[in-house]
Amino acid sequence: MRLWDLFNTPPSIQDELLTLALMIKVLIMCACFQVLLKVPVPPLKQTLDTYLKCMQHLVKDEQFRKTKGIVEKFGAPGGVGETLQKKLLERRERTTNWVYDYWLEDMYLNNRLALPVNSSPVMVFPKQTFTDYKDALRFAARLVVGVLEYKTLIDARALPVDFARGQLAGTPLCMEQYYRVFGSYRYPGLKTDMLKVHMNCAALEHMIVMCKNQFFRLDVIANGQQLSEPEILSQLEKIVKMSENTKEWFPPVGVLTSDGRTEWTQAREELTKDPTNRESLALIESCLCVICLDESSRVELSDTNRALMLLHGAGPQQNGANRWYDKSMQFVVGMNGICGVVCEHSPFEGMVMVHCSETTTVTPPSSMAELPAPKRLLWKCNPHIQRLMTSSGDRLQRLVNNLDMDVFKFKVFGKDFIKKQKMSPDAFIQVALQLAFYKCTSKLVSTYESASIRRFQEGRVDNIRSATPEALAFVTMITDERRNFSDAEKLKRLRDAINAQTNYTIAAITGMAIDNHLLGLLRISKELKMEKPELFCDETYQTSNSFILSTSQVPTTVEMFCCYGPVVPNGYGVCYNPQPDHILFCVSSFWENTETSSTVFIKALNEGLLEIRDVCNTICFFKLKEKSTCFSYSSNIITL
Repeated sequence: MRLWDLFNTPPSIQDELLTLALMIKVLIMCACFQVLLKVPVPPLKQTLDTYLKCMQHLVKDEQFRKTKGIVEKFGAPGGVGETLQKKLLERRERTTNWVYDYWLEDMYLNNRLALPVNSSPVMVFPKQTFTDYKDALRFAARLVVGVLEYKTLIDARALPVDFARGQLAGTPLCMEQYYRVFGSYRYPGLKTDMLKVHMNCAALEHMIVMCKNQFFRLDVIANGQQLSEPEILSQLEKIVKMSENTKEWFPPVGVLTSDGRTEWTQAREELTKDPTNRESLALIESCLCVICLDESSRVELSDTNRALMLLHGAGPQQNGANRWYDKSMQFVVGMNGICGVVCEHSPFEGMVMVHCSETTTVTPPSSMAELPAPKRLLWKCNPHIQRLMTSSGDRLQRLVNNLDMDVFKFKVFGKDFIKKQKMSPDAFIQVALQLAFYKCTSKLVSTYESASIRRFQEGRVDNIRSATPEALAFVTMITDERRNFSDAEKLKRLRDAINAQTNYTIAAITGMAIDNHLLGLLRISKELKMEKPELFCDETYQTSNSFILSTSQVPTTVEMFCCYGPVVPNGYGVCYNPQPDHILFCVSSFWENTETSSTVFIKALNEGLLEIRDVCNTICFFKLKEKSTCFSYSSNIITL
């Protein structure tokens, strides 16, 4: 928008634009000094108005009228909303980040679902071709060396500061998440988990290596010196040899961590009754990371199958028990070339996982010394614990059987084509996802797209609500076979949808989205021991927080990709990775729900992307002042 256009807009929009401009100016000023602000608390009226706009087209008219009345009462002068807003502002003053603890508990620690598929994302590394198991171990040794080099940067706090890309590019970002990569552990609890972070990672001097469901302690420091790659390889070879001795096998205790959080808590309590188990648990909980040496599987090494193997290990009979899901980083090296990392999501976001994965370096071999064999972790498992492991394995297998995952590489165009249209690639893809969902269901639903708020101190994420009214207007037009809309009309609706998505994105990354704010108001009401406000009991609020479409952009600079499962039983999980000439999509759903199908969704997504391309490839009659110029262009030629 040009400056003089501002004065031709309604006063309410002027206020919003001026507020946004001021926020951007402050962020840019702080960028010059690399000082991070605290996360702001948005104005109450702004959040309530946005909430109504986000939900009006997603619920029935009668329900919306009821919700509007509830919201107006909540936000009235002297009402409950003002009281909670005042307390939230006070909390902001006395804390570094007013929403961090609330968000962490709501998003992760209070969730009782099993971590694999439901919570833990994975990064699938480029496919490896190993000639034999020693080749795989050499890769694992190089990976361990790369991890140690990355840890050295973290210990020295020598990582270069990240700067924002995309919208509002150039702003420095909070780096605290990086310092939780290796020193974090999620302890299960009956009602809520606990995230413990060892900020002094320099003191962590061992990894846990899992092989054939057995646990081994790998000391990576000997006589004050970091092990060389040949030394690490030698230790890994010893571990493989020790794991082949079936007479010394212990039951697959790792499978317990794949269970629901409450079930795992109860099993852990049983385990800790024995001092031998407590000692083994202490070694796992204090390790730098976990290295999972997986057995070869008998599946085709497609992108989809590699993703599935990392997400759940294909169940307890294959590699599903060769994991310890509470640990923040599990590096998987499969003997058949399936490699990657499984992340416990509560300490950090996906882009931190990407950075760690991409900067793990390969170093040249060095000399080696003779080292004592790694220590096997011991367990004592009574019949009750054995039954618990069997039950955990059964539930893991049901989860494995239920997951419908499809990795789809859209090759017709990538982000370069989108940029040529003067459109945001992320907003373009989000509109395409709305179109795909509408093609499948003839409706839009509450959609989650993670938005980084690392521009602020200890910032994590808020939500970009991509199911905008403008997106609905576009998808209904482009799928309407009864009316013949012009290309210009379709293009206008497309640009409106993309602009709405872009504007909401900017609001979210500058701390002005609604989800964290509403969560904060709810949590403050609980702390004040108030009766739960009607706003949060309303059916519309429940609908707004049931994210049937959960999405995230996780771009990479090398040939790897991220994926995860749906967050609700009747939903889709969609992770996408836009590259210059293609876009990689990882779509997940559950077989048990008859309303969803990853294959059907991908078919609709492919059709939708091509339809949007066709809209972009025909533009007619743009009026500039008194002149009217008609032109059309394709991806190959422009004709004036």
